[in-house]
Amino acid sequence: MISGKIKLPGDKSISHRAALFAGFKEGISTFTNFSLNDDCRATLQCLEKLGVEHKQDGDHLTIFGKPIIKWQQPSSPLDAHNSGTTARLISGLLAALPFNTTLVGDASLSKRPMRRVINPLKEMGAQISSNDGRLPLTFKGNAHLKAINYLMPVASAQVKSALLLTGLHAEGNTKIIEEATTRDHTERMLNLPVQIVNGKKEISTHSSLTIPNLSMEIPGDFSSAAFFICATLGIPGSSLEISSVSLNPTRIGLIDIIKIMGAEIEYTVRQNNPEPIGEIQVRFSHLKNITVPKEVVPNIIDEIPVLAILATQAEGTFVLKNAEELRFKESDRIATIVKNLANLGIEVDEYRDGFSISGPQKIKGGKIITHGDHRIAMAFSIATLFTNEKIEIDNPDCASVSFPDFYHILNEIQE
Repeated sequence: MISGKIKLPGDKSISHRAALFAGFKEGISTFTNFSLNDDCRATLQCLEKLGVEHKQDGDHLTIFGKPIIKWQQPSSPLDAHNSGTTARLISGLLAALPFNTTLVGDASLSKRPMRRVINPLKEMGAQISSNDGRLPLTFKGNAHLKAINYLMPVASAQVKSALLLTGLHAEGNTKIIEEATTRDHTERMLNLPVQIVNGKKEISTHSSLTIPNLSMEIPGDFSSAAFFICATLGIPGSSLEISSVSLNPTRIGLIDIIKIMGAEIEYTVRQNNPEPIGEIQVRFSHLKNITVPKEVVPNIIDEIPVLAILATQAEGTFVLKNAEELRFKESDRIATIVKNLANLGIEVDEYRDGFSISGPQKIKGGKIITHGDHRIAMAFSIATLFTNEKIEIDNPDCASVSFPDFYHILNEIQE
């Protein structure tokens, strides 16, 4: 049974942005509850090599920012390690630097597609060479950057943010147009002009924009909360309160989905700016599976692995499509979810852009191959709570990429 009250480490997406934005805003910015996972450390290390100093005291972070014209050329390549957010967002700044830089990553990140950010940056005048559209990337300094109007071909908050950052250092007014809603942390934190035109969201940026005060309390990570929410929903007698968590509307699509499934979950927003923060209360619920609406998929993309685990315990058929983006994460998450569920005796059908599961099904013992994917490791750790049989996870420690305290917190709330 799950029971208790928890506060989670800072939101990973917001922490990345807090560090990067404070890095080019002149002066001191301070953040509490900054996420100290492996991915966010990669962002801090890249900034440090570019001459942006920071000071850490527990989960308090101080950034000593300066305009990018005052950044220094690193003596060796910048290493994003396993962090796609680091690689894509910082690319928007490296394109604007007055000197050459090279960006590398680990073996997993080096397989992930970067053309989606390289091509529009080149449209803006960036000079970038790559390994066939993948890392390493080399940026030639002193590029003449110009504004563009860019209709996003795929829903990607990372690509959108990279282009907006380049737009802050380009000539003219850059406009990014979204047909599908994605995470809006960049717009909120930089206070960028946003309007809806013909049903599409338009975000603008330009070089004379004033960067607002960035210092803030970083809310708990909702994507981390999802694991405990799903555990609570699936174990009879469970109840859980999660405090000071991100309730950004572009992040809590999971709540909409599980409410349709019949979840007893409530939340209260106690702060709206710059980011909504509040509390969540969730209780065990008898759930019915659904077909996930297409428009919600971009905003539950990180929660899909654990949602798949929960679907095995709900009645009816769970159908996920329009999620081909999952194939380009730390692992091919569609294939990895389907294969590992099958390893646990779960009948599941795989599609090009998703999968379907009929439930409830009994989870059997078996071996989980994570492919070093942190969300796969954590999702199948939740599966261990839904069975008495032994599940062996090949690399549970990879959870530290996004959530070093995951197992500690999970143990604390079990009775």
